[in-house]
Amino acid sequence: MILLAGLLAVLLSSQQAPQGAIDVHTFGAKGDGHTDDTAAFQRALTAAGQGGTVYAPPGNYDFKGSLDMPPGVALIGSWQSVPAHNGIRDKGLPKPTDGGTTFLVQGGRGSEAGPPFVTVSTNDTLKGVVIYYPDQDPAKQPEAYPYAIAMRGKNPAVLDVELLNPYNGIDASQNERHLIRNVQGQPLRRGIFVDAIYDIGRIENVHFNPWWSVQPAVLNWQQEHGEAFIFGRSDWQYCLNTFAFGYNVGYRFIETANGSCNGNFVGIGADDSFTAIQVDQCAPFGLLITNGEFVSFHGPDPTMLRVSASNTGEVKLSNCAFWGPCNRVAVIDGKGVTSLSDCTLVQWGGKQGDQPAIDILGGNAMIRGCSFREDKLDVRIGPGAGKVVLSDSMTPKDLRVADFRKL
Repeated sequence: MILLAGLLAVLLSSQQAPQGAIDVHTFGAKGDGHTDDTAAFQRALTAAGQGGTVYAPPGNYDFKGSLDMPPGVALIGSWQSVPAHNGIRDKGLPKPTDGGTTFLVQGGRGSEAGPPFVTVSTNDTLKGVVIYYPDQDPAKQPEAYPYAIAMRGKNPAVLDVELLNPYNGIDASQNERHLIRNVQGQPLRRGIFVDAIYDIGRIENVHFNPWWSVQPAVLNWQQEHGEAFIFGRSDWQYCLNTFAFGYNVGYRFIETANGSCNGNFVGIGADDSFTAIQVDQCAPFGLLITNGEFVSFHGPDPTMLRVSASNTGEVKLSNCAFWGPCNRVAVIDGKGVTSLSDCTLVQWGGKQGDQPAIDILGGNAMIRGCSFREDKLDVRIGPGAGKVVLSDSMTPKDLRVADFRKL
């Protein structure tokens, strides 16, 4: 078996580069799992110039430094679709070093402040590789690292990439028209961070699951600190078919020095989260969230939608499903407008069963055409709430509303 595995590794590493591409082995890359290949890859990327392609055949490439892709270059590996390597978690399944193109990242250990492992620039594409941090211990609290990938310039793309266990995944800020498609894995602290986008960003088919480790030290830390998708300033962000499991916050919307986010989010989901969606601030034009599924049942106050007191924008959710068991489905605050229409709400109330499905502490709210599937308190309207519209919703018996405003 050892001989066959060695022969297979030799055959895979000897695959020829696609027509017109530069093979990293030509510039001295070894792919043997212990030789530092950083300089060889950088030489190949520089040689590719504008419009060139660099090919990394199957192998385990060790990196103690970082890579900077010149504009117009594609760095591609052997994977034609994003793979899954949960063999470290589950014995007998594929490990990241078993085959294909794997990048073993070792630089930057102990700090988030260093340069990202690879910077993807204007018209660049990173495709078909596995990014794995072998020094992370699946049984211990994660160590800090800089971002695995930074996207800069205009039209950078990350396609068919497995982010198996980076501390920080993708920094998709300071660019225009980023495209992130077919990315999976288990980023530990941050999955994707979006900010300073003034010309439409696109995120499609990105799923973050605990493929690498579900051991308590890792998963408990991730549920206390992890944020899967973080959106700062982004004008017309598009997000389709994305998912996060086991994070403190699945989707977080914040205000940075650059501003806040507006965009269209379709078919998104978050499971086993402390808070599935947290809106600290969004743009006045609002967030449109459609066909989502959200589950929160861990943490001190599991809540599926939390609109903070700082928010002034509009948050609209349509045709979404919420289930727990959680304390509250939605906590609405701030000075903006939050609406839920044609949504299904199940399993709320907390341990005592006295928490409402929707708790309106402040701001304005519209609840229309929703299905409340529990015979419990449905809506609580706090004294700080503004205008509230409740209409056309169904419950097992009567709609239960507690209104504490002074009428």
